[in-house]
Amino acid sequence: MRTLIIAEAGVNHNGDLEMARQLIDVAADAGVDIVKFQTFKAEKLVTKAARQAEYQTTNLIASGDAASAADSSQFTMLKKLELSEEAHHELIAHCRTRGIRFCSTPFDLDSMDDLVALGVDIMKVPSGELTNLPFLRKAGAQGLPVIISTGMATLGEIETALAELEAAGTPREQVTVLHCNTQYPTPMADVNLRAMNTIGRAFDVAIGYSDHTLGIEVPIAAVALGAVCIEKHFTLDRNLPGPDHAASLEPHELVAMVQAIRNIEVALGDGLKRVSASEAPNKTVARRSLHLVADRPAGYTLSTADLELKRPGDGLSAALIPVLSGRKLRHDLPADHKLTWEDFS
Repeated sequence: MRTLIIAEAGVNHNGDLEMARQLIDVAADAGVDIVKFQTFKAEKLVTKAARQAEYQTTNLIASGDAASAADSSQFTMLKKLELSEEAHHELIAHCRTRGIRFCSTPFDLDSMDDLVALGVDIMKVPSGELTNLPFLRKAGAQGLPVIISTGMATLGEIETALAELEAAGTPREQVTVLHCNTQYPTPMADVNLRAMNTIGRAFDVAIGYSDHTLGIEVPIAAVALGAVCIEKHFTLDRNLPGPDHAASLEPHELVAMVQAIRNIEVALGDGLKRVSASEAPNKTVARRSLHLVADRPAGYTLSTADLELKRPGDGLSAALIPVLSGRKLRHDLPADHKLTWEDFS
């Protein structure tokens, strides 16, 4: 099965339309399926008193945006990162030009309406809205496949979210649930990747993984464990100012992740154990067949002591030792001779 790979541009455009176009180019060049942004109106999302998350302040300081960090206002930070309706149209057009699907995560009900009007073909529910019942009901009523992230969630909260989506009209077969941890970057000890499969077993639903770790090994491991969808943040440069750049992949890393995932898809195979075409020639080289321990004359009666197993393996099998013991040789045969049926009278 081909994994749906979503390159999360998010807000790593820094409010710059040209940078957003460059992110689309990077995602298309890497071979991902979808490039995803975030659509919101700061006034609908946070109060002006809301503080930044600790990781946001830390990442802003690390990237040199001390002013935004010192302000510590989530509203001020997000206001700079909004994309206008015109910007959405331009980015969608650029995605068509580059042959990549456009998607964006809405963070308020009006933004969901805007994205549906723009013609998005998939609805993404972010971790923060998993317990937002009006948001879930509206998302489930759009007639689109839904992907939900489950950072900070319990199994009970996931169960409720799925029930809301189904009640609103989205069948469970149209929902993909992404295991997720919302810390940027996520410590390896907190990934708990096996929880992805727990979700799948608990709710009989398609599973995936939204990754915020540093590096590419965890999403690759998720595919090996059965993820059908991978979401990963990326940036043009991890040193750019902004809340998410520091925990994002740079372009060459995104390429490496996609290539590794596609390799894993092929390597997983169909589960049937058989001799592959590539290894078939190795059977005669690596396996053993029956050879004589020493010179033996014509008419000699073989015993097990006369036989040894050596490479190559294109002769008689060790399974035939009980059959050959007691048989007489037709010819004089030298030591190390590889036995065949023609050697016996």
